[in-house]
Amino acid sequence: MTIKVNRQLNEGPKIQKEQDIVTKMIRIYCKKKHHHKGLCNECQDLNDYALKRLAYCKFGEVKTACAKCPIHCYKPEYRQKIKGVMRFSGPWMLLYHPIESIRHIPLPNKLRK
Repeated sequence: MTIKVNRQLNEGPKIQKEQDIVTKMIRIYCKKKHHHKGLCNECQDLNDYALKRLAYCKFGEVKTACAKCPIHCYKPEYRQKIKGVMRFSGPWMLLYHPIESIRHIPLPNKLRK
């Protein structure tokens, strides 16, 4: 027996910003690794999956970074893929999207107000 849970879609500004950043990172990865101007099928699949996971995130607007989340909602194969994308694209984000990169870097507790 399968239980269907109806969850509200998260469409707040923080989730939208996270979706925008993950899409940009996947685009950089695909451009550099797969030499596509858009997204190849594999990267499009990963992007769709990541956007869906963010849209249905249990924590919504109060979410932490996915790597620090107590609940790992990604399937293991997608989790490995997105980790590879993040590891590769992170440094490139400073070049292609410097303002968003700096905003996305978490501040130490001492510097938060």
